[in-house]
Amino acid sequence: MRRFFAPALPLIAIMATFAGFGGTAAAQDWPTRPVTLIVPFLAGGPIDVIARVQAQKLGEILGQTVIVENVGGGGGALGAARIARGTPDGYTFVMGNVGTHGYHPTLYAKPLYDPVADFAPVGLTTESARLLVARKDLPVNDLKGFVAYVKANHATMSFGSGGLGSATHVPCLLVNQAIGVTVTHVPYRGAAPAMQDVIGGRTDYMCDSIQTAVPQVLEKNVKALAVLAKTRSALLPDVPTADEAGLPGVEANAWNAIFLPKGTPDAIVRKLAAAVGQTLDDPWVSKRLDELGLSIVPPERRGPEYLAAYVKEEVARWAPPIKAAGIKVE
Repeated sequence: MRRFFAPALPLIAIMATFAGFGGTAAAQDWPTRPVTLIVPFLAGGPIDVIARVQAQKLGEILGQTVIVENVGGGGGALGAARIARGTPDGYTFVMGNVGTHGYHPTLYAKPLYDPVADFAPVGLTTESARLLVARKDLPVNDLKGFVAYVKANHATMSFGSGGLGSATHVPCLLVNQAIGVTVTHVPYRGAAPAMQDVIGGRTDYMCDSIQTAVPQVLEKNVKALAVLAKTRSALLPDVPTADEAGLPGVEANAWNAIFLPKGTPDAIVRKLAAAVGQTLDDPWVSKRLDELGLSIVPPERRGPEYLAAYVKEEVARWAPPIKAAGIKVE
């Protein structure tokens, strides 16, 4: 009697198909427990403020609590690296920014991750300008006076930032480069302690995010010298841009975005992207972010595909000034 056996390949294909259905179903059910949003900076800093404004509403939309966890250090690189090495199940994601995903591969001699290859991009969320602020007793009142003062005293001056390669570090490198000076950099584990030392007069200046710098300016704890953007900020309409004040080409808008670990199922990526979009469109969230001086990214720039292309552009954009500054984190 002759026996015939069906080829193994169709059976494997059938099994793979059922596995695929199972994965899709799991993605559709996601999330079934609380999710964690990693903020790669210390509590109280600008990224932390932005994340907490959005976390509660995002949790309501997802139907699960969004836990905000601060993982500071390395200018945001340590927190981002945790996601790059994370489990791709959708339960942990990071609020990255221009520092973690734009500056990092050029700044680090041995990058902790590849901002393009090691993440599943979800979407851009907000953008904001950097604000050049100085200690209140620095004997200058405008950018022109600041430039002259720094040229004469740069050897004894210092500026602070939220860490090497952070979005408060590289903008000040652009300022120094435009002035033509080298100034001692004092890195902190976050922007908040860096600002405290400017307020206390222990450092001379920093390039902070506008949302956290404005309250200190209004309280006269620091001096606002220039907005590092194409246009002035509605929060400080009397403060000129660097270009208006005589320091052209110094523009350092920062952005924030959500990233999942690479390999996260596309259905989860899309579901989170949609929830993030709904969060940004919520009237209370948009009003609060506007009050902080942030611009919400329009819907056409929020998708995973746009963010994937944008990160590549930002890495290429920031490589020349970082290399020109001659800095490298070992």
